[in-house]
Amino acid sequence: MANIEIKELIESGVHFGHLTRKWDPNMAPYVYTERKGIHIIDLYKTAAKIEEANAALNKIATSGRKILFVATKKQAKDIVSEKAESVNMPYITERWPGGMLTNFVTIRKAVKKMAHIDRMKLDGSFEALSKREKLQINRQRAKLEKNLGSITDMTRLPGAILVVDIKREHIAVAEAQKLNIPIFAMVDTNSDPRPIDYVIPSNDDASKSIDKVLTYLTNAISEGLEDRKNSKEKEAAAKEAAAKAKAAKAAEVAEAKVKAKVEEKEKETKVTKTVEKAKKEVAKEVKKEEK
Repeated sequence: MANIEIKELIESGVHFGHLTRKWDPNMAPYVYTERKGIHIIDLYKTAAKIEEANAALNKIATSGRKILFVATKKQAKDIVSEKAESVNMPYITERWPGGMLTNFVTIRKAVKKMAHIDRMKLDGSFEALSKREKLQINRQRAKLEKNLGSITDMTRLPGAILVVDIKREHIAVAEAQKLNIPIFAMVDTNSDPRPIDYVIPSNDDASKSIDKVLTYLTNAISEGLEDRKNSKEKEAAAKEAAAKAKAAKAAEVAEAKVKAKVEEKEKETKVTKTVEKAKKEVAKEVKKEEK
């Protein structure tokens, strides 16, 4: 995994916290100092926490589980969608749909509804509808796409959620907590880190900071996916080799059976010839005696 450079974190403004009067005392262990009324985050602790999160995310990605990215604030939307798409992971960047996790069955029904509309358009049944019905269905499809389009491939609950700004995404955090889904999050000095499983103390307001932290995390996910792909390829190669060995063994056994049958037949033929020869000799001797 990539080494976390403190200099890069500083250049990206990861160390800037919130105003001291807005801080949450539970973030005290991650605060280095205060400057001009703003808390400064201890970047050595941030780097250690990123490495810890990287190891866990890598493991989840290797296992094949999905990691749901969540960020609805303006400065994080585009970054999160780009990073999530780069590792083929689901993401929520519009309003968090209540019950997204705790009522996942209903959310899946909405996704299936979207797929049903797409099928209607493909098989031609959509064209048979009236103009008004088409307009209503198109509006419904657009709304579903906006809110749920990025999770169409998520057929089961995610293995973890990755959140930017836990104060803003408190509903997502609460739902994940309820279902014991691991929570990875960028946590600023104005937030309570206690509900979070993997706290990454960092500036969650600046786009450069968000981009830098998410780059480290998505790289770890990408490595996990690559490891999974390689292990699958090795497994497939091992299965293929085993199948070839089994086929070769079966061919060898079949050949041995054929050879044994041939030898048995040859023995039978030799015995038959010997018996016939003996019969002829006996017949000759009998004829001699008769004479």
